[in-house]
Amino acid sequence: MTVTSVLDSIRRIVRVLRVGSRAAEARLGLSGAQLFVLHALAGSRAASLNDLAARTRTHQSSVSVVVARLVELGLVARRRAPADARQWKLSITPAGRAKLRGSPDPAQAELIRATEGLSPADLAVLAGSLARLVEGLGAAGGAAHMFFEESAAVPDRRSSTTRRPRTTAARKRKARG
Repeated sequence: MTVTSVLDSIRRIVRVLRVGSRAAEARLGLSGAQLFVLHALAGSRAASLNDLAARTRTHQSSVSVVVARLVELGLVARRRAPADARQWKLSITPAGRAKLRGSPDPAQAELIRATEGLSPADLAVLAGSLARLVEGLGAAGGAAHMFFEESAAVPDRRSSTTRRPRTTAARKRKARG
C-alpha cells in the first residue's frame, strides 16, 4: 500500500463524515455530532454523561459540549439522578424524538459499525498504525473531540515556537540552520 492510497482512504472517511454532518445540518438543523448524540440517547433510558461518552466512543468533555447545546435546543433533558444528586441523568425529549423521526443513521454510527466489523487482528494493526500517525502529526494527547463538533477548538500547531522538531529529518534541517 502506498502513501497515496492511505491518504485517499483517510480522505474518503473524512468525506463520509463531512457529508453526513452537512446532511444533518441541512435536513434537521443539527450538527452531525448532535444527531449522533441524539441517536445514542434514543436507544435507551436516561444516561449519565459518562454512559453517553461510552456509547458514542468519545471523551466525556466532548459529549458534554454537545449535550449542553442539545439541552439549550430543548432536545435533551437533564435532571439529577434520584440515587445520587451529584450525578445528572440525560434523556431525549419528545422534541428530540420528533427530530429523529425519519433521520438517517449518523455517519459516526456507520464508522463505528464498520470498525467493529474488522477482525481483532486488523483492528489491532489499524489502532497501532493510527496511533503512530497521530503521534507523527503532533496531535496525540488530550481529548479527541467528536467529528465536526461545532465548538472543538483546533490548535494551530504552526504557531508554537517551543515545540521540538518531530522527525529526524526535521531535527537535521534545524541543526543545519
